[in-house]
Amino acid sequence: MNTQIPFVDLYAQYQTIKEEIDFVISDVIQKSSFVRGPYVEKFEQMFAQAMERKQCVSCANGTDSLYIAMVALGVKPGDEVLAPAHSWISTTETITQAGGKVVFCDTDKHTFTIDPKSIEEKITPNTVGIIPVHLYGQPADMDAIMAIAKKHNLWVLEDCAQAHLARYKGKLVGTFGDVASFSFYPGKNLGAMGDAGAVVTNDQALAEKMAMFARHGGLKKGDHNIEGINSRLDGIQAAILSVKLPHLHKWTAQRQERAARYTERLSSLAGIKIPEIAKGREHVWHLYVIKSSERDDLADYLNKSGVQTVINYPVALPFLTAYSRFSHQPAEFPNAFKNQSEILSLPIFPELSDVQMDTVTGLISEYFRKAAA
Repeated sequence: MNTQIPFVDLYAQYQTIKEEIDFVISDVIQKSSFVRGPYVEKFEQMFAQAMERKQCVSCANGTDSLYIAMVALGVKPGDEVLAPAHSWISTTETITQAGGKVVFCDTDKHTFTIDPKSIEEKITPNTVGIIPVHLYGQPADMDAIMAIAKKHNLWVLEDCAQAHLARYKGKLVGTFGDVASFSFYPGKNLGAMGDAGAVVTNDQALAEKMAMFARHGGLKKGDHNIEGINSRLDGIQAAILSVKLPHLHKWTAQRQERAARYTERLSSLAGIKIPEIAKGREHVWHLYVIKSSERDDLADYLNKSGVQTVINYPVALPFLTAYSRFSHQPAEFPNAFKNQSEILSLPIFPELSDVQMDTVTGLISEYFRKAAA
């Protein structure tokens, strides 16, 4: 059997808005608006409004957005920054790049987001900030996190790379902390056709610091107030994102419909655990992640049947070679350690058809029937 169901189909999305995309790409080329320019300014205004923030500073990618934010927040050597043990490495490598020390916190075993109890346990006099990651598209427990931050006078940088338009108790993620980071990597819920990123905030002074640092230390060419970096959103990507952004609400609703269909068809299977949504959180389903003690065999069965799956992320951050200097042990992060061996991401994207979904769920059911025989 060869079904060939991709994990994500970016070309299918392009086909739905091809005329608009082709026009703006041609327009950027015709006007040679490759760096900064009207499309970049337009997208920054559009995205700030969509995220209900006053300021948006675009940059080259989501990883840079985290780094830029931490530099602007004043991270210095000796500062400790708390981050979840299970995430993509961008969340924590940028702490080190900014001069800080990474301090890992365990994650909630059901939502995969940072555990507030672990945050409280890890705070020291050197702690300066918290980076909650709204992993897979589900908001972290922002009430608890913001209460801790206020109690200990810590800044909060929300990593919203996978959570565009997700809401916590009716409020958009990215509107709780001092600043929020977004990625527009092609596979994200709002994706460019290359690397792209942005930070949003209501703090104008912080926004100016971030914009300055991202543009060689100055807001005007040749006028350098500080040493910065070169991290700019190019005109073509900004134009593409400006076309895509008005469709994001519709695409989000379609992702939620796809996730509901998966949940309906998989909830009765004894061999897997379907994703859990915590009370008051609106999941936007960047990823639909199931858990199974038979994860590897199930993934192999699906992949051999033509269904592409992914493990996001197979090794929790404290156990990567990159962080061997900390000598962390599994007992320190029991939830993250257990989840890393059970998680499996199924295909999900707005254009995923009912037939494709039924094929995926049918194959999963078939796997467990055969395993039980």
